[in-house]
Amino acid sequence: MAYPQGAIFDMDGVLIDSEPLWHIAEVEIFGTIGVPLDRAQTRSTKGMPIDDVTTYWFERYPWEGPSPAVVADLVVDRVTELIFERAKPIPGAQELVRRLAERVPVSLASSSPKRLIDAVLASLDLTEIFTMRCSAEDEEYGKPHPAVFLSAAKRMGVSPERCVVIEDAPAGVVAAKAARMACIAIPEASERTHPQILIADRIVTSLEQISAEEALSLIEP
Repeated sequence: MAYPQGAIFDMDGVLIDSEPLWHIAEVEIFGTIGVPLDRAQTRSTKGMPIDDVTTYWFERYPWEGPSPAVVADLVVDRVTELIFERAKPIPGAQELVRRLAERVPVSLASSSPKRLIDAVLASLDLTEIFTMRCSAEDEEYGKPHPAVFLSAAKRMGVSPERCVVIEDAPAGVVAAKAARMACIAIPEASERTHPQILIADRIVTSLEQISAEEALSLIEP
């Protein structure tokens, strides 16, 4: 008997090369309120929802002025600007999405807020394919908690064990494996040996290296 399968994509760093833009935006916006972040520090919160990021830094550098929630909105606004100015699709991502969508339900599960998700999918012409999309802003806990991936599986009507996740961040890989899902990691070069990346079922340097059939073959029979 054949059981349903599903594919779940992260967005930043998987569909679009936006991770460096988050780092730029965070350094800029936090700098305006006197929080001296550098690019290396922003990498430590990669993959976390932006509300969690601003709370994280407020706990370490309490500032006077705008609330963490307001700062989060400012960061998202700046990232949105940068995406339309500079971001490019990840090579092979759109093709892999379309090929998987021909075979199984696909969903997007991102730490980004819904307004940014909608903007990115429109820019990539993937809105009609990703009719099912989940944001960690709707969850009590963000990645590395598996909640957003479990919500995506539920919306697709697929058991978590029958899903494959495509992720780039250590926190996202941990979330996928905690959800009992197969995981393909496409990390940036500096994170390829990160212990949390190494728990992925397959690690690739480009999504052009993997076919839809190979992605689905990682799901336990």
